[in-house]
Amino acid sequence: MSTATSSKLYLAITISLIVGILIGYGIGYFTIPQQPSPTTVTKTATTPTTTTTTATPAKKVTLTVIGPWAGAEMEAFQQVLNKFMEEYPNIKVEYRIYRAEDLASILPPQFEAGMAPGDVIFMWGWWIKEYGEKGHIMDLSGLVNPDEYIKGIFDPVKSGNKIYGLPFTASAKPGFWYRKSFFKQHGLSEPKTWDEFLQLLEKIKQIPGIEAPIVTGDSVGWPISDVVEHFIITFGGPDMQLKLINGELKFNDPQVKQIFENYIVPLIKKGYFSEPIEWTKAVEEWWNGKYALYFMGTWITGMVDDPDDLGFFPLPGCKGAVMATDYLFVPKYTKHPEEAKLLAKWLATEGQRVHVGTHAGKFATWLKVDINDHWAPMQVVYKKLKTMTPLPDLDDSVGGEWQKLFWDQLKLLWVNPDKLDEVLNTLTENFPSK
Repeated sequence: MSTATSSKLYLAITISLIVGILIGYGIGYFTIPQQPSPTTVTKTATTPTTTTTTATPAKKVTLTVIGPWAGAEMEAFQQVLNKFMEEYPNIKVEYRIYRAEDLASILPPQFEAGMAPGDVIFMWGWWIKEYGEKGHIMDLSGLVNPDEYIKGIFDPVKSGNKIYGLPFTASAKPGFWYRKSFFKQHGLSEPKTWDEFLQLLEKIKQIPGIEAPIVTGDSVGWPISDVVEHFIITFGGPDMQLKLINGELKFNDPQVKQIFENYIVPLIKKGYFSEPIEWTKAVEEWWNGKYALYFMGTWITGMVDDPDDLGFFPLPGCKGAVMATDYLFVPKYTKHPEEAKLLAKWLATEGQRVHVGTHAGKFATWLKVDINDHWAPMQVVYKKLKTMTPLPDLDDSVGGEWQKLFWDQLKLLWVNPDKLDEVLNTLTENFPSK
């Protein structure tokens, strides 16, 4: 994920939940993080556990951190930066908001000119790897111990023996959120079967003041793609999600197409989904009762007035959930490389402990963060997702221009569902060769 203006889930209870989840390719079960035991973290003699870039700078410097978070999410992240500045008073950290989608256009020409708009920048993992291989991003190998993190989480930012990015916290995309008070007021309950889900939508549609049962978030593309991925995982299984990511299965394959034809398109045509609405505005209108359900990531817990009034359910029968990790990197063009690496390391370790304790709605990917360090509502989410298979985000994993195409084609489908064949063929024909 990315946020517009702008982890996963054993009862060894190891934060494997987020990790396997987050990164995705190591499929296991969501588990709740605890202090790692000797069997959880296997150290090797060749893996460094310390770094020389931890000394407090002798003179004051100012670093710029660039991330996608705004509003309540920015306030939560600012708490992390404030804690860092308390521990390192000679380093001032300023935060600037840039969406990953915008950075994808801004950073390449700046890199070519030997410049960068920030010293520590949050971006998609695949993008960090690509531009690290092109020589624009610092190799952070040795800065942290990969064995202290969820298995496989470094894969998206690793090339050979070089690690170009570090993981921060992660979020899950577990299902449809609703207000408990709304469900109680209208005698609604979580569906246990697909037929019950359809009955719930029809009942909600008849409630006075409801514009549509499900609000569709938009403006950045990914909210709709998250919904589609959830349907794919539910009715095609976790394996279909992975095969689509790897290009082993085409979007116009009959088994993929039938998920759209039998489940997604009929809901759109019956008016169960709203037309696309700017996603943060959609949060407000959903919370105020204009819509009853919203498929969104766990960060929504920090965007509402009363998180204790939140409930969620996946589609009946769903056995997997997408997890999304936030990755950071240090551009080679920073004027303060040692201080930037110090901040990067801190964010990837102790900074996670601070972040998961805020209302950001995130999970730690560093195994040394305990479940009890997390905000109470996120502990509840952990427990509810513990039997789900963690999976990577489809469009984030594929990346590149296809990601934007995926978003645009799904928005087209939402407003014109009769174009299903055209949409699926376009996604298939333009899928990057592996």
